[in-house]
Amino acid sequence: MAGTKNHDYHILPPSPWPMLSSFAALVLAAGGIMYMRDAAYGGLVFGAGLIAVLACMGLWWADVIREARAGDHTPVVQLHLRYGMVLFIASEVMFFLGWFWAWFDFALFPAAVQFNHEDGVSLIDSASQLAAQWPPAGIEVLDAFQLPLLNTFLLLLSGTTITWAHHALIHGQRGGRRVGLWGLLGVGEDDGVKKGLWLTIVLGLLFSCIQAYEYAHAPFPFGTINYTSAFYMATGFHGFHVIIGTIFLIVNLVRVYQGDFTPRQHFGFEAAAWYWHFVDVVWLFLFVTVYVWGGWGAPVHAG
Repeated sequence: MAGTKNHDYHILPPSPWPMLSSFAALVLAAGGIMYMRDAAYGGLVFGAGLIAVLACMGLWWADVIREARAGDHTPVVQLHLRYGMVLFIASEVMFFLGWFWAWFDFALFPAAVQFNHEDGVSLIDSASQLAAQWPPAGIEVLDAFQLPLLNTFLLLLSGTTITWAHHALIHGQRGGRRVGLWGLLGVGEDDGVKKGLWLTIVLGLLFSCIQAYEYAHAPFPFGTINYTSAFYMATGFHGFHVIIGTIFLIVNLVRVYQGDFTPRQHFGFEAAAWYWHFVDVVWLFLFVTVYVWGGWGAPVHAG
């Protein structure tokens, strides 16, 4: 019969979001360039582009969720969605590889690089006593075994709680009598999915708060020399990914309350768990290379 579907693929109806997202990204990029070049209305254009990008993201993903609820995400479609998430995480690995490359390049081949913010020209003073030393002389580093170590424990613990939630979802542990604080949150005694997600979100928020406190009390500002720039770019982008991952988990928690996921179909949850584990692993490398190895032998900030 003509028009009868005899395959497992989901043929998407026409969607405006790919083209609108492209235009929104163009406005965002143009606005960012205008803002950095101090052009008129640069901040306004950048803000409009950012709002447009976020709106397209939300509306596009809302369509994907509706497709999942309608049963369009067949096993074949879910497999290809997993391929897409794997490729996305691989691109994120390459992104962080650039920051690690910069850090190791500065650390293994140290030179005194100072930045003139007036004309944007970098000045290299090889005769300075800063040269051939990493971290540069005069820099007090953060104690790796205080707040950074605490954040390491928090992320490692969050990796176990999201895994607990994932296994609970697979085994259908989503019910039970509601008592105590969990009951106020609409969580049953045997509801490991919601419990694990709630704990992971709280741990992610704690990580972000502690990192914000660390930045506020850091003994060095962003920029001025290569050490501070590399430190904040590497750890700051990771912190941004933690925030994105926390939002990802909050969206999944809302979907769990709406009953969207089943043991056989929960790619959205699975993608969030993969992303969170990626964030955990990157932090372990950052902790070892930036905080521990990168600050070895340097004076530690007492604050």
